[in-house]
Parts: sequence; structure tokens; C-alpha cells
Amino acid sequence: MQEFVDFLGGQAPFDALDADDLARLVARVDVEYFAAGATVVTEGVLLEHLWVVRTGALEVLDGDRIVDLLGPGDMFGHLWLLSGLPPTVRVRAHEESLCLRIPDPRGILARPGRLRFAAVHPGSARSRLIQDAGLHRAVQPLTRLMRPVVWCDGTDLVRDVAERIGAAGLSCALVRAGEHIGVVTDLDFRRKVATGQVGVDAPITALATMPALTVQDDATQAQGLLRMIERGVHHLVVVDQAGRPVGVLRAVDLAGAEVRDPLLIRSAIDEARDVDELAGACRLLPRMLVELCDDAVPATHIGAIHAAVVDAAIRRTLHLQQHPALDGVRHSWVLLGSLARREPLPLSDVDTALAWADLPADGPDPAGQIRVEAREVLRGLQRCGFTLCANGANAHNPLFSRARSGWIAAARDWQHHPTQDNALLLSAMVADSRPLTDPELGGALSQTIRSHTRTSQFLRALLDEALGWRPPAGFIRDFVVHHGGEHRGQLDLKPGGLTPVVALARWIAIAAGDASGTTIERLHRGAALGLLTTDEADTLAGGFESVYGLLLRHEVRTLRAQGTPTSTFIAPKELDSLTRRHLRETFRAIALVQSRVDRAWLTRLPG
Repeated sequence: MQEFVDFLGGQAPFDALDADDLARLVARVDVEYFAAGATVVTEGVLLEHLWVVRTGALEVLDGDRIVDLLGPGDMFGHLWLLSGLPPTVRVRAHEESLCLRIPDPRGILARPGRLRFAAVHPGSARSRLIQDAGLHRAVQPLTRLMRPVVWCDGTDLVRDVAERIGAAGLSCALVRAGEHIGVVTDLDFRRKVATGQVGVDAPITALATMPALTVQDDATQAQGLLRMIERGVHHLVVVDQAGRPVGVLRAVDLAGAEVRDPLLIRSAIDEARDVDELAGACRLLPRMLVELCDDAVPATHIGAIHAAVVDAAIRRTLHLQQHPALDGVRHSWVLLGSLARREPLPLSDVDTALAWADLPADGPDPAGQIRVEAREVLRGLQRCGFTLCANGANAHNPLFSRARSGWIAAARDWQHHPTQDNALLLSAMVADSRPLTDPELGGALSQTIRSHTRTSQFLRALLDEALGWRPPAGFIRDFVVHHGGEHRGQLDLKPGGLTPVVALARWIAIAAGDASGTTIERLHRGAALGLLTTDEADTLAGGFESVYGLLLRHEVRTLRAQGTPTSTFIAPKELDSLTRRHLRETFRAIALVQSRVDRAWLTRLPG
């Protein structure tokens, strides 16, 4: 019995139970043995128990396809038990396994409210099976899912390679062609061989993608997924530290909802033939965010996936429309704000800028027509459901659309005269920029701000601007809330929780001369350079993740109800006591780091 007490008491949802309730639970535990291949849960049959895997492994099957593998400590059956709905998948033993069978714990425990089950949404189109399944998969190494390699040479015939792939039961082969490694997939065969574009006696290089997209073998499944979404592919070649291929990862192998929906939407975006079709694909985005959240995918990972899909939608919009003035000059579309940092929320606007190459001074100035066409591009994005920046950070605004030399001159002016109107605001916005097309040209927006000509006056003024965002503390339940109007009794978490960390991380990035990456990456880079201590960086990063996750779940609740998020206000009284306490401590910790940086910033600057 003590073994079961120690085993169950050390993991959610049972780790918050007191000793008496834990003893009551263990007294009702039965140990069940399942031989390999035995069915544990049958689709459509109501459950009266939940299970926790003690030893062995069990497969979760959607039809005939394995969509998850459960190991020691994984719990299953609780979603259907708690919701009263029949299972929608099967569970069978992958190998000899022992499971702890537990009847509905709500009827056993004196304090069932202490059980920390994941949120249950029975109406979800794809219900969760195991608690934190998305998180579990996100941190797992992708090598667990990779498939063996089928090799061929570039001179091999299409028919021979097709036979080799079929015999191996796989969906792709790697192609050796000189110093490069390519990949040919079953989709290539369907698109080009089945349609007669490439004959069966052609060399396989006529089909292959060269070079193949790779991922390191120490990457997680989440990192592999994000790489697929960003590049719009369904296969990755897994390579070791020496760059040698060791396996192939397919999108279908990842199997979770957080994989299927983003990739399907990305494919629909890439294949859209006009803006109307693109708009239809983009309308799937809110549901994708809901299901990723329901699957307990980490909030910052959801933000990165969201950003990757929006990137693809903007690129496709640019491809589908004709832009004579833009096409006649080298130019770069640039993302700003949270989308540039790959941290958007469902409510986030799409902030954009535009840079184009300098033209001869004696020629006509195309700026006016370029901005007209940029406005048409942005109207296309609006048709796809995206909201443009209400504060004017849009690529057709002359403030955010300039020739390269104009951006450089403006950035230098903001830097040397930080007290002029909007200089600090514009500097901050440009520091949060990421070129979507032509990165070399788009980098002109921020290269001067990141240069070593930064003055201490500019950095101090920028720090004052960043520290002007203060976490709330002090009035009602230790929070500053609104006392009137439509937001009475509510707390705005974005300016009060996210922005203090984002702004300080942005200042660190400018001071360090490297504004790449996410807020968390900037914070840790700041620690490596001495701008923050390791503890300070960890505190701010933890605070950002906590508040970002809270905001994302808040906005997703609105999307789930098929509404449109209208604010980042949250009523503290609607939060549970643990969340309120954690949020309060987060705000205090952020404020403490702000004070430390304010006092010692000059001594921390890199030499």
C-alpha cells in the first residue's frame, strides 16, 4: 500500500490530497494486468474507472492509427469518467502492462476539490485524453518518433525508388546527389508522376527537393513541429551533431491535435488560389488556437505556432495580388510588435512596416504609389480576418513606410534626440521588428538602433520609458483595479503584467545591440551579458510565461464561445485563490527586478 501512496501522491491530480484522502484512495485501488495487445478501453463504452499506468506501455488508437503512447505515471480514462461521455478512442496494451484502476474518486474522498484534474471541455471537437498531453509531447525528444531512412542515389530511376519506398512501408526516401542530401516524398510522386509531369524512367532528382530540411536529433517534438509549420513541410530529416542523417520525422507521426490543425491550415494557406480561399483557410485559425489550448500546449509555443501561420498568410496575400509599383522596386515587408517577437495573442493586431531600396535621386518618387498598393495588401489581410494596428503601425502609413536611407536617418534622429515627440516609442517599435521578406533590406529598420553609436542619454531615456510600465499592486486584494466604467473591478493584464517584462527585455536587447528573438530569449541573453543576474532573468521569464498563459487562456475562452475578444481585462475575483496569489507574487517580483535595474543599469552595460 505504501508503494501506491508514494506513487500516486507524487503526481497530479493526486499530489494535493492530504494523507487521509490519499489513504482512502489507495484503499480502493485495484491492480490490473494486461497482456500485449489486450484492449483496456473500448470506444463508445461508458467508463466507471480511471487508470494510471504503473509499468509497461499502452497505445491510444484513433481508428487504426496510434495517436499516443502512455507510459508509467500517465493517467487515462478520467476525461470520459468526469464528463459522463463515452470514449472516442481505444486504448490497448502495447506491451505487458500493470495499471492501477481507480473508481470515480469524487465519491471516495472527503475533499475531492483538491484533485487537480486538467480542465475538461466535453463539447470540444477533439477531447483531451490524458492530462497535459500536449505538454508531455512538447518536451519529448523527436527521435522517439523518427522513421528509418530509405536511401537512393540521384541517378536512380523514379520507378525503382518508388518500389523501394513501398517495400519499406515508408513515405519518403533520401537522395544522395553530390555533396547534398535531398528528399522525395509520396506527395512528390502523386503531384508529378501521377499527373505525367515526370516519367517513371526519369532520375529521381527530377522529383527530389534539394537540399532537404533538417533538424538536430536533440530537438524536441515541439521544436520539430514548429520547424514544419514555419517552412510548410511535412517531412524533416533528423541529423546528428555531425550533420549525418539518422532518421526522418513525418508530421503524421506527431499525431496530436496541436500538430494536425496547424499543418492543415498552413497547407490550405499555401494552396489558396485567391484571397477568398485564403480567407477561408484563415478562418480556421481561431479554432486552432482553442484546440491547442485545450490540448495543454505551452502558451508560448502556441504563440510561436500562431505567428508562423500568420507569417504564411501574409506571404500568400503578397503572392496572390499584383503590385506594379512594389514589384518594380526591391522591398521588404516587416512585422512589428508581438508578431515580430513570435508572441501574439488571439487579440493581437497585425503591425507592419515597409522598406524599399533607395532609387536614383533624379528619378520619380514611387513612395505614394507604393503606399497605395501597401494599403491594398492590408485590405486583403483584413478580408482574411486580421486586425490592423489601430495606432497606425501599418505599412501604408508614411511613418512606417520609407526608403532604406529614410529608415536609417529616422533611427539616428530618434537616437540622438530621444526627447522629441514619439522618438522613444518609435525606437521601441522598430527594435521589435522582423523582416518577413528580403531580411537584408528589412534589417535597415533596426540596424542603427542596435549599433554601437547608442548614447547613455538615449539608453537612460529608453529605460525610463520601459520602467514607466509598472505592475499593479496595492488596492483591492493587492491589485490595482478600475473603479468605474465598463471595466470596474477588473485588472488589465497586458500593460500591467506583460508590458513591464516585454519593455525591459526590449531595452536589454537594444543595450546589448542584439534585438533578435523572443522576450524570454532576450532576457537570458541579457543575463549572459551581465545586464541581468541569472535569478532576475529567470524571475522575469517566469513572470512573462505566467501572465502570457493567463491572457491566452482568457482570450481563448472568448473564442471558444465564438465571440471576439475585446480586451485584456480580467476580474481578479474570478481567479482561484492560488492563481491570485501567484499573480500577486509575480507582480511583486517583476517590480523588484525593475528597481534593481533602475539603480544599477549603468554599471551593468557591456563595455
